[in-house]
Order: sequence, then C-alpha cells, then structure tokens
Amino acid sequence: MDDLIPRATAFIAQHGMWAGPIVGLLAFGESLALVGLFIPATALMIAVGGLIGMGAVEPLWIIGWAIVGACLGDWISYALGRRIGPSVYRRWPLNRHRQMVARARLFFRRYGFLSIFAGRFLGPVRATIPLVAGVMDMQHRRFQIANVTSAILWVPVMFAPGYFAVKSLGSVEHVTEAHLLGMGVVVALLTIAAAAIGARVLGRSDRKRSRRRTPARAR
Repeated sequence: MDDLIPRATAFIAQHGMWAGPIVGLLAFGESLALVGLFIPATALMIAVGGLIGMGAVEPLWIIGWAIVGACLGDWISYALGRRIGPSVYRRWPLNRHRQMVARARLFFRRYGFLSIFAGRFLGPVRATIPLVAGVMDMQHRRFQIANVTSAILWVPVMFAPGYFAVKSLGSVEHVTEAHLLGMGVVVALLTIAAAAIGARVLGRSDRKRSRRRTPARAR
C-alpha cells in the first residue's frame, strides 16, 4: 500500500492518454457507496493535482473526467437506494456499519438537499448519503442538481493542495521526496479536519434528537 500512490501517480504521468479515465475511475470509486472507504482516492487526487501543477497532464481533460466519475458514483449509489429500498440497510456491507448509516440517515432527514451537497466533503457520511437519498425517495431532479454542483466544486478542491504545493516551489526540479511527504501530511490533515467537522455536525444532530425525545419518555 505504501508504494501504491507513487506508482499510480507515476503511471498517470507517463500515460497521459489514460490519465483522464484513470482519475475519473478514482473519483467514481471515491463517490460510490462504501467502496470509497477502501480506495485511497483522496491522496491520489491530491498527487494528480501536483501533476497538473507540473504541467505533466492536461488539466481540463483530468478535471472533466473526475467530475463525471464523481457524479456517476453518487448517481449509482442513489439509484441502488431507490431500487433496493430500506432492506439495503440490512444487507452486507451496510449491516456492518449501522452507526454510520444511522448518522447518514439523520443528516439527510435534517438537511435534505444541502446534505447531498455538503456530504461530499464530509468523510463520515460521504459514502452513504446518496444511497440514503435514494432509499428516502428524494426527487431525482433535486438530487442531480446537488450531485453535479457539488462534484464541480469538490474536484478542484481535491486537486488544489497538490497544485499549489508544486506551484509554490517554482519548478518541477525543486520537487523532492520531502515535498511529496509534506503534501501527504496536508492530505491527512484535510481528511482529519473534514472527518472532525462531519462528526461534530452529526453529533450535534444526535444530541438535539435525544433532547426532543426525552420529554416524551418523561410523560
């Protein structure tokens, strides 16, 4: 796993023709229900941002494929939720992540349209919010508006740290392993921050829900 990101980044840099589809597939996997938990797409997309900063790959080609992949990942998750219905929560692998699913359901009930948009940036719910939206039978048009607009914003945000890190060095020759390690630290911090924000938002919703139920039990 330690060699996966450098090897994948080198392959993308050397095979410009396939760079777009590869990055699109990464964004697709990152956005697909639960699959995103097992794919290090975040770190790879940061690294690809560095390649864009170096001029090693065509930016519009890469960004376009990434947006399409991200939209398709959420769309398929949504479609699965609508087709299978609530029973999907009792199936593997969701039945092994009940707390995460419960939080995603609560987040969607509370914020609706906004949860689809914001959920793409929040690690704890990103992999399941579109699925929950499908199960809850969210209007297709509203879902797609949130899906597409969030993907258009999310992709540049994912590429930005690597891009600006390389640009700040002045030239490709100045990029060293230490700089790449620094980009990795930035990725880790951004991921932790997003997870912390998501956990805080979800935790606050849980507490409010508990307070609403307490008087009912007392009566």
